[in-house]
Amino acid sequence: MSNAQQFDTRPAGEHASEIAVESPLAYSMHRSGAPKVKADTRVTLRERAFLGHLTLRGGAIVLDEALRDVLGMSLPGEPLGLVQASFDGPAGECSIQWLSPDEWLLIVPGGEEFDVERRLREALGDAHFAISNVSGGQTLLELKGEAAREVLMKSVAYDVHPRHFPVGKAVTTVFAKASVILRRPSEERWELVVRRSFADYTYRWLLDAGEEFGIGVER
Repeated sequence: MSNAQQFDTRPAGEHASEIAVESPLAYSMHRSGAPKVKADTRVTLRERAFLGHLTLRGGAIVLDEALRDVLGMSLPGEPLGLVQASFDGPAGECSIQWLSPDEWLLIVPGGEEFDVERRLREALGDAHFAISNVSGGQTLLELKGEAAREVLMKSVAYDVHPRHFPVGKAVTTVFAKASVILRRPSEERWELVVRRSFADYTYRWLLDAGEEFGIGVER
């Protein structure tokens, strides 16, 4: 714990509000537009910006125990798994997904990431692990609607048929010419975790791919 350097990207205090914060898609929506949701809209797009993204690496057993202690949730029980949990109070909605045999992505409500990281480090103690706060380097896009899967079929190489991509699955795949994490947290919702540098490209691609379905952007 003493060797870990943590940096709170959202400090509290009198000068905290002076730091300008913009989502990865702020300029994209200004430049490329954000079509409104209409009566004939068959797919909607929403950026869930400013969430806390933490990459966890280490042994599954010790990380699972720490997550149970800190958030009351467990690691996915199998590869490509996605676990979500909702909590009352400040914890809100959290998710944890499998990335590789010793790597997971934990997403927590915005502003909670620093405290969650601190508590996880305390719970893990002297165990062999690594926690990286990657919140500023990526964002999450949400697709909903009856045509969401059709838009994805035009965009990703991975098979998104329900038989092959059930609820609770998450994969790293190719989106057009970018790399994204594709997740299916519920029957009607798909999520794309996108690197900040690819956010504008992904957004403009989705607007184009969803135009025939009257895509609308929820702000």
